[in-house]
Amino acid sequence: MYNPKSLKAEEFISNEEILDTLEFAEKNKHNRELIEQILEKAIPKKTGRGVECAGLSHREASVLLACDIPEMTEKMYSLASEIKEAFYGNRIVMFAPLYLSNYCVNQCVYCPYHYQNREIPRKKLTQEEIVAEVTALQDMGHKRLAIEAGEDPVNNPIEYILECINTIYSIKHKNGAIRRVNVNIAATTVENYRKLRDAGIGTYILFQETYHKESYEKLHPAGPKHNYDYHTEAMDRAMEGGIDDVGLGVLFGLDMYKYEFAGLLMHAEHLEAVHGVGPHTISVPRVKRASDIDPNVFDNSIDDDTFAKIIACIRIAVPYTGMIISTRENETCRNKVLGLGISQISGGSRTSVGGYAGYSADERPHDTEQFDVSDQRSLDEVVKWLMDMDYIPSFCTACYREGRTGDRFMSLCKVGQIQNCCHPNALMTLQEYLEDYASSETKAVGEVLIAREIHNVTNPKVKEKALENLEAIKKGSRDFRF
Repeated sequence: MYNPKSLKAEEFISNEEILDTLEFAEKNKHNRELIEQILEKAIPKKTGRGVECAGLSHREASVLLACDIPEMTEKMYSLASEIKEAFYGNRIVMFAPLYLSNYCVNQCVYCPYHYQNREIPRKKLTQEEIVAEVTALQDMGHKRLAIEAGEDPVNNPIEYILECINTIYSIKHKNGAIRRVNVNIAATTVENYRKLRDAGIGTYILFQETYHKESYEKLHPAGPKHNYDYHTEAMDRAMEGGIDDVGLGVLFGLDMYKYEFAGLLMHAEHLEAVHGVGPHTISVPRVKRASDIDPNVFDNSIDDDTFAKIIACIRIAVPYTGMIISTRENETCRNKVLGLGISQISGGSRTSVGGYAGYSADERPHDTEQFDVSDQRSLDEVVKWLMDMDYIPSFCTACYREGRTGDRFMSLCKVGQIQNCCHPNALMTLQEYLEDYASSETKAVGEVLIAREIHNVTNPKVKEKALENLEAIKKGSRDFRF
């Protein structure tokens, strides 16, 4: 029986409820009156506190996704853009992945790190190699990392992950520093989540891969990850362990996308119902080619138009949640979806273990890659590309460092007040990037952008202080935040 407040995976992700939802959506996909009502419900409303948004249930959002009326799709895109602008403005947060180890005991059939893959060399970074990798990332300009590792209790125990986090935070190189480490590792225990919290991580990220239990068990035939319930209930254990920023995601292409979409939103509803705060982020990766992996084997792939519609519908359904798209997607695809809800992207990414240190921007090792990187531009190129489209590349980590996480972040975001901090913080961290890392061409574009965007800070005192800080950054000071 479906129960969003249950702590049992099969009750808060109910197969019966998803199938009923998909049937309802299919029956109503041409019901214009209902679709208009759903869209009307989701429109941002101005209140005395700011801007508020109702969001949608998994069933309402599934009706939108199923709808194939062209003009309704355009309305969805327009609404998604409106919602994204209301809560995230034109800021795009930048990050990079750092792969620590590709040792893994699981046999996930879609991942080249699976235990039986003999084509890929196994590698685990030493602390000295991590110093080199992080220094290279700092020299690019990154301030936020997402660390990744395969599941292997011998080679990648929690003690190794904690040591890596400590090493990353300790590295100060020129004006470089990693200010936020997000963690994407396998489902673990409440005790280990407490250890991660105490290590000062940002967001704990774990992709469900697929919410369809039967498919999940076939795709994970052996290894700890085979346990669907333990994996699906991981976010509840993370919350119990004191991590209040968690990130969801499915790997689109493994199973039926409409099923995954409904399950993903049900998981978000569950977190809200039980913990009072939904996911901090939702990621939307698609299956990509890699060593020993042919994405054509999976017959549930989705085209770019469907992918864009999924992103728009997620943004409408969960208006306050950050949305992430990685360099799995190429420039054309990323360009299309930025305005539909995406608020975080990676830049200059390498998905191999030890892929940064010792390599130029045009070089990249392929032997230990987890997947092909479609967008192979440097961070500087991505930053300039964003600014050319009037987006503000943001390297801000202020909310995490000021304790604005979990329900504290969401309470501010839900009334639009977070922008009083985020907009000037984005501009100040961009100014740091321009001074320390940008090419002359990128810096020239950025200076014009900052000069224009600073006038969009509506609070006079905040604007005055931000202007002072921008000048101080030009003179060598760093790390200002509201």
